Amino acid sequence: QVQLVESGGGLVQAGGSLRLSCAASGRTARYYAMGWYRQAPGKERDFVAAISWSGGDTNYADSVKGRFTISRDNAKNTVYLQMNSLKPEDTAVYYCAAGGSMTPNNYWGQGTQVTVSS
Repeated sequence: QVQLVESGGGLVQAGGSLRLSCAASGRTARYYAMGWYRQAPGKERDFVAAISWSGGDTNYADSVKGRFTISRDNAKNTVYLQMNSLKPEDTAVYYCAAGGSMTPNNYWGQGTQVTVSS
């Protein structure tokens, strides 16, 4: 079993930056791929980014390529999402996920709100 707790969300102006963190607990947490998804009001949950258990492979949605960077620190069992050049359309609840593929979806965090004002 893996537990995920996100932090770092908030309100930021367009063009600004935020860094989300996701702390994982559980004996096998460090062996899972980790990822981020987001869900805007009235919309489906969308994939944002993922990173392999070793950190050697990453995957991004086209909408965030070049602006967002996913990374992980296995010593701390934590994955990060650095978000730069934020746009109002990035506003959503961001969810951390863990699983066995590069679209991980076996375990979920509770979500953290990101709001980008124009």
